[in-house]
Amino acid sequence: MSTPSGSAPLPNRLVSLDAFRGLTMLFMASSGFGIAQIAKAHPDSGFWELLRYNTSHAAWIGGGAWDMIQPAFMFMVGMALPFSSSRRSAEGQDQRKLWLHTFWRAFVLVALGVFLSTSAGSRPNFIFPNVLAQIGLGYVFLTLLVGRGWKIQLGAIGVIAVATWYAFVLTPIAGPATDFKALGVTEAGQTFSGFWGHWNMSANFAASFDQWFLNLFPREKPFVFNSGGYQTLNFVPALITMTLGLMAGENLRSEKTAGAKLNWLLIAGAICLVLALATGTTICPVIKKLWTPSWAFYSGAVVLWVFALFYWFIDIKGHKAWTFPLVVVGMNSIAIYVAYQLTAGWIRSIGKTWLGSGLFEGTYGALTSSLLVLAVLWTFCWWLWKRKVFIRI
Repeated sequence: MSTPSGSAPLPNRLVSLDAFRGLTMLFMASSGFGIAQIAKAHPDSGFWELLRYNTSHAAWIGGGAWDMIQPAFMFMVGMALPFSSSRRSAEGQDQRKLWLHTFWRAFVLVALGVFLSTSAGSRPNFIFPNVLAQIGLGYVFLTLLVGRGWKIQLGAIGVIAVATWYAFVLTPIAGPATDFKALGVTEAGQTFSGFWGHWNMSANFAASFDQWFLNLFPREKPFVFNSGGYQTLNFVPALITMTLGLMAGENLRSEKTAGAKLNWLLIAGAICLVLALATGTTICPVIKKLWTPSWAFYSGAVVLWVFALFYWFIDIKGHKAWTFPLVVVGMNSIAIYVAYQLTAGWIRSIGKTWLGSGLFEGTYGALTSSLLVLAVLWTFCWWLWKRKVFIRI
């Protein structure tokens, strides 16, 4: 991890990418603004229920705005790769040095993901669904696709989608005697009957893999299931998301006009949506927590279109002044992510001490708490930006 404190950001940075990344990270650090707690106090309000759905993870199938945070972050990792690769090449780094950096970055991302997943205890918690670990696990393969052309990249997406789907289909469906409650299934809709039973929570191909793989590591007690249904092998279909980002990044680095680049983003999003509807209603449910191919296409469509809006409004139309609060965070996305994971609880605790616990209680207390955490973390990112410190791996 480096902190290049002596160098200012490049003047030709894609402002829309920094702004979009900043919005994504701030949304993540908001903890959903405590909307779920407020919605419980208004059980008959459709307005609060809509907000709750879009600031909480879906129990299993589908997903709203909150479930788009990880796809957006992974997509932007792919999008930034062509820019960083060309910059390193322009600096004269040879292939050996480039690949050493690639493997080092992948290792650090996985290690940091495991570190952030570990709470107080006698052993590290070797699990890998954390977004940083997921990116690290797929990063080397993603780098192999840089500059390979759209045909090979599309081919890789197709192979990954079909192979992932087939692996789940080949795994037998859990029988009627299966104790799903013992596997962490607590809500309706987390299991299916018929063909879609291949994607039942904690009883699927990826879950079976983790029940073997994660128990190879030293553990305080044997691994049985992930409480959210997330799996290590999610990084494989998540490569679809990152490859879409890679293709988008190469499109933006091309010699095409700005209008042609925008059209590419819009058309690519439309194709992903068609694929999502075609697969998600027939052969494969849309499940973020397993990163099913249909989810990769659905979330890919959303992210492509939202980023296209940012690109059109900021980089084409030139409305950049308003982006400053987002860019400050977007240029230090790793810093705010790690700071949030490590300090959010401490910030809330200090806030109660200095501002009084009453401010953080009641129906809207969680909202106040979330806003405090956001304010402190944004100030931290602004402090880094002011000193031209940009933490990268």
